[in-house]
Amino acid sequence: MTPYSETDGTIIERERLPDPAEGLNLERVTYYSQGLRVKGYLCAPESSGPLPGLVYCRGGIRGVGMVRIPRIATLARRGYAVFAPFYRGNEGGEGREDFGGEDRYDLYAGIRLLRALPATGPDPVPLIGFSRGAIMALLAAKECEGVGPVVVWGGVSDLQLTYEERVDLRRMLKRVVGHPKKDEEAYRSRSPVCWAGQIRSPVLIIHGSDDEHVGVEHAYRLAKAMEAAGKPVAMNIYQGRAHVFPRDEDEQVLDTIFNWISH
Repeated sequence: MTPYSETDGTIIERERLPDPAEGLNLERVTYYSQGLRVKGYLCAPESSGPLPGLVYCRGGIRGVGMVRIPRIATLARRGYAVFAPFYRGNEGGEGREDFGGEDRYDLYAGIRLLRALPATGPDPVPLIGFSRGAIMALLAAKECEGVGPVVVWGGVSDLQLTYEERVDLRRMLKRVVGHPKKDEEAYRSRSPVCWAGQIRSPVLIIHGSDDEHVGVEHAYRLAKAMEAAGKPVAMNIYQGRAHVFPRDEDEQVLDTIFNWISH
């Protein structure tokens, strides 16, 4: 399992932010990950008793796909203490994000942080990974203690396929990860289809059939790899839907997700 330093997940600062909705508290948290000061949002409903925890793994990189407060508020409103790491180098955090490389430890430390809070406790924490956040969530399910069921929504499962599909991302991928032929292992290590047999959590795949950013082939490849490895997996493909769902349907999908997480 992943080794931790004594300080990983230790909170350095908690900054109270305006409540995103009535009955919800929001904080910007600074914590340690591999000796770096990194940041994330913690959002939880007001409660006199313990709450289940949940970690939201954002997509994108740097300013693209940054955690949106309305998104984590929607999750917290369902009765969860939600932590959403920004990953290193973002919003004043130290270090440099590297798309599922060393920055995965920022997620692992965030899971440790959430499980140590008095309001949540040590139970395994479900993860929701959106877009490239799926890589992060599934890496955690492979390498990190304390991970519960994992939901991947519009998730990247094969980074080589992303390189082929997204011509607009090739420059970034070559800079951050490397060239897929010269740095094949860097791509494999970030591609859950290559190590599906090591994923230790049940996985629910959510994907739109017309996803313009992460093609639906990612969903099919992940499901096939997990089934071949004998791992528990479920998949819901939403016909005609893109990377981001319409608001009303988004809420319906969240109903499905939270029903699956809780059973």
